[in-house]
Amino acid sequence: MRSSILGSDAASRAMVAAPRRSLARSPLFVGACGALLLMIAIGLFAAFVAPFSPTAIDAAHVFQGPSPRHPFGTDRFGRDLLSRIVFGVRVSLGIAGASIAAALVAGGALGLLAGLGRGVDQVLGRAMDVFFAFPPVLLAIGIAAVLGAGPGTAVVAIAVVYAPLFFRVVRASVLAESAQAYVEAAEALGLGRLAILVSHILPNVVSPIVVQTAVCLSYGILIESALSYLGLGVQPPTPSWGTILNEGKEFLAQAPWVSLFPGGAIMLAVLAFNVIGDGLRDALDPRSALR
Repeated sequence: MRSSILGSDAASRAMVAAPRRSLARSPLFVGACGALLLMIAIGLFAAFVAPFSPTAIDAAHVFQGPSPRHPFGTDRFGRDLLSRIVFGVRVSLGIAGASIAAALVAGGALGLLAGLGRGVDQVLGRAMDVFFAFPPVLLAIGIAAVLGAGPGTAVVAIAVVYAPLFFRVVRASVLAESAQAYVEAAEALGLGRLAILVSHILPNVVSPIVVQTAVCLSYGILIESALSYLGLGVQPPTPSWGTILNEGKEFLAQAPWVSLFPGGAIMLAVLAFNVIGDGLRDALDPRSALR
């Protein structure tokens, strides 16, 4: 009997480990992780990677096309576009990361509190429904317009937009876990509701939070770029992918590379986060082991 139980446990562990092994062998997932790590490294060491200062004006090389000296060309002030995109990695990913982290902390904490009881759940749920009534981009633009332009405003706007989404994910996971037998056993032992939430339920809702974080980071980059493009986020001459796009929109026919390369950087970052999110969802979902 003991050997059959051990064999069953080993088979269960093998089923759970199978999607993780397949994930490590997925060229798409590995490539997305490599691209993201490369962008993070570029942002951290931008001062060493960028060939020129991102704000240095060179009137003699205005709108110069891609060349060995300027691989991505120059803009209307003769600034090296590669250098501006490299420094823009730090700005765009930094704002997206900070805002989603704030949304995770705020929304996740409120989602856990919603598991304390039906009354708390109803109050918080109706409050979050107010935010869900607005399209994310329009809500972020409205908040940024009220608070004023700046990187701090972009962080606050994106955090407010996506905190309700984390609330909904955590709340649904907490309610699902609350019906499990181990929660009833903990209650029978005399543990308080808050202790059960923190010690027992929270570790079991990490998986959907991780997946949602990866997906929201891609949304955060898009909204940060949109706010900067509209002049409500990072302000010139500080390089951000959105501000670079905004500066090149009037010269698409004359110098398309000014918008092409920052747009490609945004696409690559968003694609990487989406691929990573999909891969993590498949790896962390126990049901994927049965497929």
